[in-house]
Amino acid sequence: MPPREAPGTPDSAPMPPREAPDAPDMNAVVGSHDLLLVTLDTLRYDVAAELAAAGRLPNLAAHLPGGRWEERHAPGSFTYASHQAIFAGFLPTPAAPGPHPRLFAGRFGGSETTAGGTWVFDAPDLVAGLAAVGYRTVCVGGVGFFNRQGALGSVLPGLFQESHWEPEFGVASPTSFASQVDRAEQAVAATPYRQPLFLFVNVSALHQPNWFHLPGATRESGDTRDSHAAALEYVDRHIGRLFAAASSRRRCFAVVCSDHGTAYGEDGHTGHRIGHPTVWTVPYAHFFLEAPAG
Repeated sequence: MPPREAPGTPDSAPMPPREAPDAPDMNAVVGSHDLLLVTLDTLRYDVAAELAAAGRLPNLAAHLPGGRWEERHAPGSFTYASHQAIFAGFLPTPAAPGPHPRLFAGRFGGSETTAGGTWVFDAPDLVAGLAAVGYRTVCVGGVGFFNRQGALGSVLPGLFQESHWEPEFGVASPTSFASQVDRAEQAVAATPYRQPLFLFVNVSALHQPNWFHLPGATRESGDTRDSHAAALEYVDRHIGRLFAAASSRRRCFAVVCSDHGTAYGEDGHTGHRIGHPTVWTVPYAHFFLEAPAG
């Protein structure tokens, strides 16, 4: 028997992406729903999964399909690279073998992850693509790549029609996420009802430093896996307000995920922007948020 052609050779057809059973048809969602994208910056999959299983994330777990995070692989190993990919339509990829259809995709020839339910945009990035079909695009930044304090920190927020960042939203603030939600509520309220909204929130609380979220920890004791977990519990206490605001006008489709993880001494590694499983393995979920009745 002659050997089979390798994938991608002229005599072989690319394998079509497999539609996930719970994958929504984004062509029916875009235009009729508000959209919320939340990146829990630096959140590790193992910590997120453990806390959800232990009942320590009641507000998030209430929306996670089956009460569980999906294990995925990050498109980048640090914030800037990962968000550039996410805004091009490359959300974290399911950890199981693929190919996997994407929710959003820029139009380009040869894509093996564009399927019938993928919303395809003719723009360099998802934010511009949504703006082109009438969405108001709003960014509530968190980590330094969203602070507009210089050229590099202006690239990602510059994709949006409206962007917000204050020191109170940043990594050094113990109340960062509560402050971000306050601003997100204001942005939603200021958007005309008839105009659909794409709201993006980059949550900085998980990123170092996070020691101040763990009772009894000090600056000298530093960040640990436990303080990382405490930071996620802090986020969970406030995320219900964000979900309520995002769905206050109409039904909302939400994506909540990490952009990358981080290491706390595993195999001698600390931090991210490295090729380690603690960095590449991230939690992911998408779901619908129902608008209030009446």
